[in-house]
Amino acid sequence: MVYDKIVVTGLGAMTPLGGDLAATWDGLVAGASGVAVIEDEWARELPVRLAAQLPVDPAATLPRKDSRKLDRGEQMAIVTARQAWADAGSPEVAPERLAVVIGTGYGGVQSTLGQHRILEQAGARRMSPHTVIMLMPNGPAAWVSIDLGAKAGARTPVSACASGAEAIATGMEMIQHGLADVVVAGGVEAPVDTLPLAAFAQMKALSTRHSDPAAASRPFDADRDGFVLGEGAGLLVLERAGFAAARGARVYAVAAGAATNSDALDIVTADPAGQRRAIEAALAGAGLTPTDIDLVHAHATSTPVGDPLEAEAITQTIGTHPAVTATKSMTGHMLGAAGAVGAIATVLSIRDGVIPPVRNLDRLNPTIKLDVVSGPARHETVRAAVANAFGFGGHNVSLAFTAP
Repeated sequence: MVYDKIVVTGLGAMTPLGGDLAATWDGLVAGASGVAVIEDEWARELPVRLAAQLPVDPAATLPRKDSRKLDRGEQMAIVTARQAWADAGSPEVAPERLAVVIGTGYGGVQSTLGQHRILEQAGARRMSPHTVIMLMPNGPAAWVSIDLGAKAGARTPVSACASGAEAIATGMEMIQHGLADVVVAGGVEAPVDTLPLAAFAQMKALSTRHSDPAAASRPFDADRDGFVLGEGAGLLVLERAGFAAARGARVYAVAAGAATNSDALDIVTADPAGQRRAIEAALAGAGLTPTDIDLVHAHATSTPVGDPLEAEAITQTIGTHPAVTATKSMTGHMLGAAGAVGAIATVLSIRDGVIPPVRNLDRLNPTIKLDVVSGPARHETVRAAVANAFGFGGHNVSLAFTAP
């Protein structure tokens, strides 16, 4: 069966660098940092108080009657979807041919914790009647499907830090199999609260560089000490190429290949073999060879163990010739949104011929032989690129994009 190509026609983002796509991209290119110490009273006793939070309130652009029944992640999803939809030119598509796929790692964790506090302190009758719809992981996809009138499906991959990238892969699969002409796909996460911070701190996964927050997230650097928890959302509008052409849509890039697999090895530690299989399968699906790849957007969270394992997988499958970037150095790790925002950065690098630098890369880990971009952004043509996302549980996703 010959499939039509899949193209990217719209982008939307809310990240610690800005409340929209333009601000986020400007921050990434500039090598800015969205990391700070949490000064709020609720975080005072936490062992780690570093986080990358949105500089804007997603609820501010929504009517109060709507925002009060939405979790923060659901608010982000609606705002970001509207951005992406407008950016795509608000396609006229039959509702039965429009789908939404939005991944998340934890769902409405802030609503879960907030309502539990109310339950403990004031009793059950003081809880919000909207609690269930605020905490359910499928909430962002469901709300966006309602907002856009999407009736071809509202799906929610939950695969930890690979969720957003897996949502894009799922959206591509839906178009390939004729289930939709247009899919809004990506990820969202709003995890900055007591339990996630304390839990990640307890497993020694977080940076403790409180004295210099902007330098805390440092993928591939020899002195990295863990990741920084972040929040955000990233959504792409994917279209069947023929449908996009018929309506005269502007095309950012071709979503050329995607692959997902599982390690079946360890619940936390990644397996380079699984990562290699994902990268190789994404290249094969896109009809690309390793020498075609000009850029790799690495998952690279800034953990001592994870970064070298991914570097090994990239080296063995693609080689050391492509430029490598890792934008979590600026945004922190947005968990279920991370893979989607990484895909957006990859698409924009293809569009603009600009590769964001890896912030805080003062001394490359000596075992890593990759061409990791440091210092200022690099200006060079990107014809084809790979974006990786890997999650606890052994979830591996690789996405391949090419110039239109």
